[in-house]
Amino acid sequence: MQSNTSPALRILRDTFGYPNFRPGQEDVVEAIWAGEDVLAVMPTGSGKSLCYQIPALLRDDLTLVVSPLVALMEDQVAALKLSGVAAETLNSSRDRGANVAIWERVVAGEIQILYIAPERLMTTRMIAALQKLPVGQITIDEAHCISRWGPSFRPDYEELTRLSDLFPTASISAFTATADAATRVDIADRLFNGPSRAFVTGYDRPNIRLSVEPRRDHKHQLLDFLAMHVGESGIVYCLSRKKTEETAAFLCAQGYRALPYHAGLSTADRSTHQDIFRNDQGVIMTATIAFGMGIDKPDVRFVFHANLPGNIEAYYQELGRAGRDGEPAEALMLYGLDDIRQRRQFIQEDDGDDEHKRREHKRLDALLAYCETPECRRRALLTYFGEESSACGNCDVCLCPPVLDDGTALAGWAITTIQETGQRFGASHIIDVLRGADTEKIRQFRHKRVSSYGAGSTEDKTTWGSILRQMIASGYLHMDVSGYGGLQLTENGIDLLREGSRFFFRRETLRPKSVRPRVYASTTLGELTDSDKALLAALKRLRLQFAKKRGVPAYAIFRDRSLTEMAAHRPSSEESFARVYGVGTAKLRDFAAPFMEVIAGFD
Repeated sequence: MQSNTSPALRILRDTFGYPNFRPGQEDVVEAIWAGEDVLAVMPTGSGKSLCYQIPALLRDDLTLVVSPLVALMEDQVAALKLSGVAAETLNSSRDRGANVAIWERVVAGEIQILYIAPERLMTTRMIAALQKLPVGQITIDEAHCISRWGPSFRPDYEELTRLSDLFPTASISAFTATADAATRVDIADRLFNGPSRAFVTGYDRPNIRLSVEPRRDHKHQLLDFLAMHVGESGIVYCLSRKKTEETAAFLCAQGYRALPYHAGLSTADRSTHQDIFRNDQGVIMTATIAFGMGIDKPDVRFVFHANLPGNIEAYYQELGRAGRDGEPAEALMLYGLDDIRQRRQFIQEDDGDDEHKRREHKRLDALLAYCETPECRRRALLTYFGEESSACGNCDVCLCPPVLDDGTALAGWAITTIQETGQRFGASHIIDVLRGADTEKIRQFRHKRVSSYGAGSTEDKTTWGSILRQMIASGYLHMDVSGYGGLQLTENGIDLLREGSRFFFRRETLRPKSVRPRVYASTTLGELTDSDKALLAALKRLRLQFAKKRGVPAYAIFRDRSLTEMAAHRPSSEESFARVYGVGTAKLRDFAAPFMEVIAGFD
């Protein structure tokens, strides 16, 4: 009897050993196999590589895969060879003899998939040689690098826009995990000569817990965070090479195994550090954005941003290096007013035109709004990419909702102070005036005469810093980078002084450690014993009682995964209960005691 299984599905099962396609994969595979030009935006860990590898194996000609990193190409080729696929890579890590031997196999038609870096591909000699071969498919990985509108533009990628002219009979596919609507349009316009199809399979990475904190003492904040990830692998992103080195040394002194990674290291050192991180457990990479693109390590359990990323797309791309295996992971970002000033300055010093700078400022605005959102972070992040979602229950805002205070009067005093001091002083001086300080600068500029001098003395410096930061994020104030960070009013800020306008701000509080517990490893139902399953049934009955009493669906109390973890790990203290998936401050308070009472009855 002839099987109705599609050829693509047979390769998925027979060659790669996967029973079924993941959501979104099959449509992309079919379009590429049909010879269409395709742009696919798929979240990290969703199986993008299979979407172009399977069509390559369905063809009789050569598929080129353009990839930005030697290490990534080597990993992909090694994995394909283990699956019996005739794949190779030409790259600078191999000596000339090895590359020549590989090229001879390519010419002989023995290779189905050839990985190559953009710099090597776009040489005159390589193009001429490839034009003599039956190139049927060209795939560009990390395609956001091709767009000046994206977070990681690379000049060597821009040359790839010529591929459709150089290989007119080949279909072109482009893959990325990071591209908003404007970037997608830009990629398609640059890369494809004619009609193309775009597939956006979603941006959500629900297994990654999202958190943002104001920077207070970044070293202590980092150590507190790492204390919940002992023995786990992760990445700490820093703004500068110097801070990368300092942070690695600091962590090593604290007993962690940490390695720096930045563009200033030698190629050999970068390669060694990357190999150690990829192959060993419990390694922390302290890195600039030079590290990460194409990292295929599935068990990265955390990403810590010591500084504000460049924009919301870069942030999404960087946090996406965590939890590629689908298991619980965590992303925490610190930021402060200095970050905003530095990021604005970077944009102004860029060599782009005014339109490019305007666009980048808007992208940074979106990230600041995300940092200060009083609602679910995941919803705010996905909304930016045009995707709707409900509250996630797995971000700091959902787990510990912020206290919102009416700050209209405080904002008014801040605006008055900025106006009367000439809109040219930075946050520190404005706060000193508001708090009635007696500094040399205040005496020098006679700012005790400002009408709002001392009006904000009831709030401390930390609170005032938070208020000003939130006013910037909300568009009431502008930081003048050319004026060394001086605060200026926007039209919205002036409107805030009008009667009837209101300003609410998040009052910063030290988050209880239970907000970011070290979570248990995911447990499946099949791993439970008979006793565990009996306990799970009892927990579900208790959950249903609470749900009926509160008039909410059962999953709003706890999801099944949470109850499964309780049944498997049987927490007996608030500390251990806080480690259960989906347990935040409020649920710890409201439900820990009754659920632990049921658990205790089964011990």
